[in-house]
Amino acid sequence: MNPHVDYLQHKLHSFGRTTRGWSRKHIPEKAFVFILGTVIGILAGTGAFLLKRMIAFVSEWLTSLLHTDSGNWALIVIPLLGILLTGIVCRYILRDHLSNGVSQLLKELSKKIYKLRASRTFSFLIASTVTLGFGGSAGSEGPIANTGAALGSNLATRFKLAPNLVKIMIGCGAGAGIAGIFKSPMGGVMFTLEVLRMEMTTISVLVLIVTAISAAMTAYMLSGGTLDITFHHNAGFELDLIPWVILLGVFCGFYSLYYTYFTKKVAQGLHYLTNPWIKNIVAGTLLGCLIMIFPPLYGEGYDIISDIVNGNDHAIINDSIFYGNDGIWELILVAAGILLAKCFATSATNHGGGVCGDFAPTLFAGCIAGFFFASSLNTIFHLHLPVALFAYFGMAGVMAGAIRAPLMAIFLTCEMGAAYSYFLPLMIAGAISFGVVRLFTADSYFTRRQDRNNGIIAHLQRKINEKIQPDQTGN
Repeated sequence: MNPHVDYLQHKLHSFGRTTRGWSRKHIPEKAFVFILGTVIGILAGTGAFLLKRMIAFVSEWLTSLLHTDSGNWALIVIPLLGILLTGIVCRYILRDHLSNGVSQLLKELSKKIYKLRASRTFSFLIASTVTLGFGGSAGSEGPIANTGAALGSNLATRFKLAPNLVKIMIGCGAGAGIAGIFKSPMGGVMFTLEVLRMEMTTISVLVLIVTAISAAMTAYMLSGGTLDITFHHNAGFELDLIPWVILLGVFCGFYSLYYTYFTKKVAQGLHYLTNPWIKNIVAGTLLGCLIMIFPPLYGEGYDIISDIVNGNDHAIINDSIFYGNDGIWELILVAAGILLAKCFATSATNHGGGVCGDFAPTLFAGCIAGFFFASSLNTIFHLHLPVALFAYFGMAGVMAGAIRAPLMAIFLTCEMGAAYSYFLPLMIAGAISFGVVRLFTADSYFTRRQDRNNGIIAHLQRKINEKIQPDQTGN
């Protein structure tokens, strides 16, 4: 070991012990938790900004030579290389099993694993940059949530906080990551409460809010005061559109069922491929073929979302084999193809070796769903629904249904575009979609009734067998 490195580590440990001793002696525990939460928020917000910048740099470098007015066969190869490189980085460089960040974090919390590896404060950022920069059709929120959770775990452990406070800091760090990557403080808060389902007291919720605001404001300032989705519609919402927004919510709910079903099916199919190289190649090839046909599937898709919600519908055929076919029906059919393919592309990315997240894909799919819904009705029934607005409302609808976190979806979508005047339709679309999904899933009334009927039938069958069996033995 290098003596200079040993000396530096010794000084850092000495500084840590001194800081812990001084803080425990002079700062009340509750006040210290707020201070630590603010520090975690600033670090998570900085990490979110750096992750966005690294993904954008790699993506722009790889796609700078693509042709806008035709198909690009290179789009088959680039995502495949991304999945393969991610696997190499995780297995041989980082030497850590990294997967979908949110799912991995939920598993660890369910097992009461609160001491997260310190290397995960940066390993998820590196792996996610490779996956998404090379076109992985998913989001960066899973990795940054895991990064924030690792920051919270290690800082809380370093300052010798009680185990219950370490758990709270993990939740605050994960929420800060979500708040920073989406620049949505309430979205980050709702993520911790609604997705992670962490039980928190009043004080811990206040710490979570402070942490999320710190992360969102840090990412917002570092990015020059810009949002990921530039939304120019601020005229307000017309109440006459409410019935159509309700129908949009129903449509988003049924699409969410389709999206979730095939996401699980692809994940199950890839699970049978035990050889990681074969899994990477199969998933990467599927992903590359889908992106070549539908280039908007490349990456997180925020540029496409911004174009559609601002009326630039033709963005969905740029860089593709459909370029030049810009009639309304052609656009509707391409949108339908993207809707059908998105769940396959996302699941191939997340479960085929990529390191990314599940939230951004539902926002993208919701935007396309809203565009498809409004454009189809306008064309068939000669209506005048605002297509751009319905694309924006659809983001909350599909996210609420697919993730099953309506409050997070509503607040996050609203804050991402800073479109607070549209909170009502976002709430309607999200709530209706979530309600439709609940009706047809394992927790619904129909499935509970079917399970109860199956239980009664099984009980009667056992009774019949008990009566028949003695007769068969001759007794």
